[in-house]
Amino acid sequence: KLLPLEPPKKAAKPGKEVKGGKAPAKQRKEGGGGGKAKKKKWSKGKVRDKLNNMVLFDPATYEKLYKEVTNYKLITPSVLSERLKIRVSLAKAALRELHSKGLIKQVVKHSSQLVYTRTTKEQEEAAEG
Repeated sequence: KLLPLEPPKKAAKPGKEVKGGKAPAKQRKEGGGGGKAKKKKWSKGKVRDKLNNMVLFDPATYEKLYKEVTNYKLITPSVLSERLKIRVSLAKAALRELHSKGLIKQVVKHSSQLVYTRTTKEQEEAAEG
């Protein structure tokens, strides 16, 4: 038997949408197993410049240590290393020296982090008199 033919659907007007009209489902290709995935290329990691920090003080840096460092608000070995371009081990030794002479005040003493600050005028006067 032949099935009865349906009347042709009316074309939707440009301004109006057809009610209940669903978008046609995306059809997958037969036997498409996803194919071979592209291999990811290795990224060239970030390149850092080699720090060429001094191991010993030269006279200019030693002078700078006494003049400028005593005025810093926050004094840590890493701050000294960055600003004076010296090794952290040298910065630690310098901070011990400045502290022993009373030029800077210790705030935190911890095995991994030393924090110092400048001495205030009142503390200097109390130490002298």
